[in-house]
Amino acid sequence: MQRMGHSSVRAALIYQHLVNGRDHAIAAHVDEQIKKVRPDGTSDASGT
Repeated sequence: MQRMGHSSVRAALIYQHLVNGRDHAIAAHVDEQIKKVRPDGTSDASGT
């Protein structure tokens, strides 16, 4: 509901098929962009 801006559960259920799998696609794209910046796979993040 939050992502699509729906104010009712009914509306969210009607349109949920539009975002199914989108989280995975977004994460994959972010990973791809990080690999372009850091092709060796290193990260500055501490992991905590």
